[in-house]
Amino acid sequence: MQSMIGTPQKISTYLWTLDKDKQYELKEYRQKRSNDANAYCWVLCDKIGKELSRESQVITKEMVYKDAITQIGTFEPMIIEEKAFENFKRIWSKQGLGFIVQEVSKKDKCIRVNCYYGSSTYNTKEMSLLIQALVELAKSLNIETKSEKEISSLLEAWR
Repeated sequence: MQSMIGTPQKISTYLWTLDKDKQYELKEYRQKRSNDANAYCWVLCDKIGKELSRESQVITKEMVYKDAITQIGTFEPMIIEEKAFENFKRIWSKQGLGFIVQEVSKKDKCIRVNCYYGSSTYNTKEMSLLIQALVELAKSLNIETKSEKEISSLLEAWR
């Protein structure tokens, strides 16, 4: 089956033409996120990392991004058995840079964790929060940022 976007009526008509012995997946269409908003997120992370690196240690854009994700990001609290923790962490983290497993506590051979989702899964509101947090940090470091109007325009394309 090819990918199809359309009204419920158009899609239901099309579905009747398909092989009745096969199964198909139907999901709500969501517009792809704006590459401009994502690119700006990384520009900010890079500028912040370079500014913070001027002191004594190297701070990479990836470190800035991960920190922002854990500061404002969406996460799932979970309890993982100690013996499965390292494997779980490895698999979760393979999904992308922002997929972070943060250990919260240990008790009775179990580890309580917060499993963060990377920004590739973010909706407009979540991406807005991420960019706003990075903008605020950049401003506190006297790094020039886009105007509120420009940022709003980037995020509008996200919808």
